[in-house]
Amino acid sequence: MSLSLNLPNTDGSASEYRLLGTPIGRPSTPPKFNRIAYAAAHVVSEPRKDVDPWGRPAIDWDATIAFRRHLWSLGFKIAEAMDTSQRGMGLDWAGAQELIRRSLQEARTVPGADLACGAGTDHLAAADARSIDDVIQAYETQIEFVEKNGGRAIMMASRALARVASSPDDYAKVYGRILSQAKDKVVLHWLGEMFDPNLAGYWGSAQFEPSLECVLRIINENKDKVEGIKISLLDNAREVQLRNRLPEGVLCFTGDDFNYAELIEGDGKRYSHALLGIFDAVAPSASKALASLAAGDAATFRSIIEPTVPLSRKIFEAPTQYYKAGVVFLAWLNGHQSHFSLPAGLQSARGVNHYADIFRLADKANVLDKPDLAVARMRHFVGVFGIE
Repeated sequence: MSLSLNLPNTDGSASEYRLLGTPIGRPSTPPKFNRIAYAAAHVVSEPRKDVDPWGRPAIDWDATIAFRRHLWSLGFKIAEAMDTSQRGMGLDWAGAQELIRRSLQEARTVPGADLACGAGTDHLAAADARSIDDVIQAYETQIEFVEKNGGRAIMMASRALARVASSPDDYAKVYGRILSQAKDKVVLHWLGEMFDPNLAGYWGSAQFEPSLECVLRIINENKDKVEGIKISLLDNAREVQLRNRLPEGVLCFTGDDFNYAELIEGDGKRYSHALLGIFDAVAPSASKALASLAAGDAATFRSIIEPTVPLSRKIFEAPTQYYKAGVVFLAWLNGHQSHFSLPAGLQSARGVNHYADIFRLADKANVLDKPDLAVARMRHFVGVFGIE
């Protein structure tokens, strides 16, 4: 018997939707990939304990760590305390420290588990930054914490640096200082303003070409300390430009949640590794696809990964910074948490029609892991909006 439910349409009506997808099976052991694949993981709020949901929301640490075990079991590395964890949008530096500490501690108990941790300057309010030295000190504080707890750093883009920097030389100074002091190789992060409007003009220019030259200068001057760079501009041509010009040994990590399938597969000469928020939401599919690619089966890779792209484009549609709501929505539908609630109440950033579209696209992409549960929860969800 097929599963069905009523879902809203954009014209205000509702109509029956019948599920057609088939859940992706889970591997018995973590698979091996021939691409480095970081999943940027979300945090699970604890709404029953919220005392200040907009200022200092409560976190369900057990569910948060359990979700990381889920990702590790599928072969992923984890990019911890990143934008997907609502850094600067519900998770402050104090919460990020606790998350980093707990995840690193848990990783030591899981064979093969690996992660890298976001280090930025978000404990320094951009408006309070007065100089480049303030930004350097803020980066030093966070990287020191990551390293003290046994972790490797992903150097997140800084709102404070975007505010106080006056030229590409200022970026070169900050990144050069921090990279020279880092204990291990660092992953850099080029996060476009569609993800965070406060990062407009990062790398000293509003134009791509001068920004690219600044990034390449920083990497070439510090290549012994740079593992790679994640680029999140939602523009595959620009990613390929960067990828083609990276020095040997420095990796390109796609953060393009619109075009990741083709960028990961590559053009026959070069390919991108991955550091993606969408992997949080489509982990079983992405895992099976990456394992197929590693086995030399590009056709199966495409057949599994390509249906997830329309879903990802919906989740990451403008305003892109609210994509976390769609990621957590799928975690709830798939049974990884008992409620649909985000730190700072960010679930309110999207409307019911957006979530209905995500449900349909998730089904078509075979991303609803437990269809019966997903339907039951979706019925409750749309019922709140008067759809019986």
